[in-house]
Amino acid sequence: MTAGPPIDELHYEDAPSLDAVPGPNSKRLLEKQRNIDSSAVAYPEDIPIAFEEGKGATVRDADGNTFIDMFAGIGVLNVGHANPYVLDAVHEQADKLVHTVDFPTEARLELIEKLDEIAPGALQGNNKVVFGGPTGSDSIEAAIKLAKYNSGGDGLIAFRGAYHGATSGAMSLTGNKGFKDNYTPLLSDVVHAPYPNPFEQGKSSQEAVDHALEEVQAILEDPYGGLANPAGIFVEPIQGEGGVVAPPEGFLQGLRDLADDNDVTLVFDEIQSGLGRSGQWWASEWYDVTPDVMTSAKALGGVGFPLSATMYHEDLDTWGSGDHAGTYRGHVVAMRAGTRAIEYIQEHDLLAHGREVGQYICDRLEEVAADTDRLAEVRGKGLFVGAEFVDEEGNPDDDAATAVQQHCYERGVLVWKAGRHGNVLRLLPPLVLTEELAETAMNVITDVVREVTAAQKPSA
Repeated sequence: MTAGPPIDELHYEDAPSLDAVPGPNSKRLLEKQRNIDSSAVAYPEDIPIAFEEGKGATVRDADGNTFIDMFAGIGVLNVGHANPYVLDAVHEQADKLVHTVDFPTEARLELIEKLDEIAPGALQGNNKVVFGGPTGSDSIEAAIKLAKYNSGGDGLIAFRGAYHGATSGAMSLTGNKGFKDNYTPLLSDVVHAPYPNPFEQGKSSQEAVDHALEEVQAILEDPYGGLANPAGIFVEPIQGEGGVVAPPEGFLQGLRDLADDNDVTLVFDEIQSGLGRSGQWWASEWYDVTPDVMTSAKALGGVGFPLSATMYHEDLDTWGSGDHAGTYRGHVVAMRAGTRAIEYIQEHDLLAHGREVGQYICDRLEEVAADTDRLAEVRGKGLFVGAEFVDEEGNPDDDAATAVQQHCYERGVLVWKAGRHGNVLRLLPPLVLTEELAETAMNVITDVVREVTAAQKPSA
């Protein structure tokens, strides 16, 4: 049976199509939100829009303006908005049963089996899956507990530039000091090592990898390394919030070797990079390295349902009944949606499609980069692309990235930013983005980048 319609039938045909933005209805809803919602709301500060509906890789706002969506809810909507193949199962399940804690259901067991089918490397056929809370942060918390439980240690190694979530343990692993400085003390004995970013560090790829691994080795093995009782290493195979940084070859394998040599747990955070985002099921597959533990969320819920899972090698399945829990570990609607989303990706060969369209996006950005030194680097894998802006002196230029985001919005293309300095254009569209929509979006993006970088050239 074919898993739903082909990707070219999923989208609004008129995208992009705009009157003035934001329109009156968006303005009304934005103002109402400012009056009654939390002051922690952040995203509308960057793109002033109130959403109404979505299809595939396109969305409409409350005024009927239609946009091409190039950030997919920050990597959540890998099979697009309102994917009918997923929603058919959602409606069927929601009419029967929604919540079961961790009692068995067909939906729960089917998703576990489906995750094993696409598990990376040595985890395939040799893993267990634990569901907990609904967010990626929750899956990180489970991984922290698992690492500590199995090692008897309590020290954790993470990386500069990392983002792992907003709960206490996940925030401790996150590198952004400003994000967490009002909430200390967090977990004790968390040490951050450098993540290899050759461009930012001004090193060759090999030098960046060697430096990072030397630091991790010192933390683990130097008698004065500072971390007394290490339990685990937590790393994103591709850093997302850190600026879409795909590490050079040798880094993840080096971490694998150090974890084995020192009997600590190696955890890959695939919350943003997994489930096809990079053109492989899991970004770690680009490097042929298998972790002990892998976290997943975001796209796992199929079409935006909150769901997280932590997959780990069965040898680590040592904890007892109730040692990890969470009320929403039985969200069977999200589980059905997750299975259907995986099936849709498989049936429509979206991994290969994502690699091809992602290369096209990179090529278009590289063409612009060849004409200006303000677009300093284009990087990423699959439909996980970053473009880093610098000023005329080579320093991070967040103003340029902000201007690109704003002008793209005004022309009907939604993009997002990332990076330690907010100067990286981050593109992570749904995997169902068609070649035609990609071309239309990149025509807008490249025109805007050229205009922004030309306008910000220093005067003679």
